[in-house]
Amino acid sequence: MLLAIACFAFLVSCDTPRTPPQTDQPRTHTAPEAPDLSIMSFNIRYGTADDGPDRWEARRRLLFDVIASHNPDIAGLQEALRFQLDEIRAALPQYAEVGVGRDDGAAKGEYAAILYRSDRFDLADSGTFWFSDTPDVPGSKHWGNSITRICSWARLLERSPGSPARGLYIFNLHLDHQSEPSRQRSAELLAARVLARAHPEDPVIITGDFNCGEQSPAIRFLTGRSRATAQDSAASPPAGWPGLLDTFRAAHPADPEPATFTAFKPGTPRDGPKIDYILISPAAFTVIDAAIDRTTLDGRLPSDHYPVTAHLRYPGTQP
Repeated sequence: MLLAIACFAFLVSCDTPRTPPQTDQPRTHTAPEAPDLSIMSFNIRYGTADDGPDRWEARRRLLFDVIASHNPDIAGLQEALRFQLDEIRAALPQYAEVGVGRDDGAAKGEYAAILYRSDRFDLADSGTFWFSDTPDVPGSKHWGNSITRICSWARLLERSPGSPARGLYIFNLHLDHQSEPSRQRSAELLAARVLARAHPEDPVIITGDFNCGEQSPAIRFLTGRSRATAQDSAASPPAGWPGLLDTFRAAHPADPEPATFTAFKPGTPRDGPKIDYILISPAAFTVIDAAIDRTTLDGRLPSDHYPVTAHLRYPGTQP
């Protein structure tokens, strides 16, 4: 009996963090009360990477805990493989999922998956398009990117007993890490798809790893600061593009330390580029707060990107 008790205690201790996660900022980003929205964008690093001490099995519990600590209403995940999504949803069963594998439009390859709280939203419509000349062809790639790149999207209806359901669109993407023309062409296609949504009255939230900084042509185009497109692009900027609002800059316009890529090094200089974003329709929400979560546990990180979060409020509503 004593031996059995000792073995049980050992197993429990192995599965329990020795110390609580450490963070350099107050944990004030818990999920807001409805009708506010809590949004997260998180590149979780694909789970088959040969990352040694930062391999998926060694960091997944911390990653689950970081997502749970924010309890986002909607989360856009990048670089997620099917087995990682299965594990995340098993650990966080309150979420339903939208997305497909980029290689075949089914389950092969990385996802740009969207998780949403199934107790708050109903799924009205969804889809995925490929950043290419043939955006509806699974696995297609052009524009100089050697890796297939996708965007998954969903129209969600917020349950509102006694009143019409409120709709919103969420687009989640991962742009190319090498080709600048690809990123610019991808930004153009994204804008065109946003403008062509079936319910233009619904606001838009875009999450993603854009693989480019705030002054890049793609981000300047999407935020309405530049009408320039790729030099080799035959497309023109879509008419009526209003430009999107960067939630982090709305909350922290002068923050000099916005870096979101870490390569699993917590001491990475923070004055590097911010490549992960939550962009929103400019007049649809008030940005209450936005943050870059730099949580660590025993000097280790949950991913090679910091997750970014935003707390949004519909105009004219109270928390």
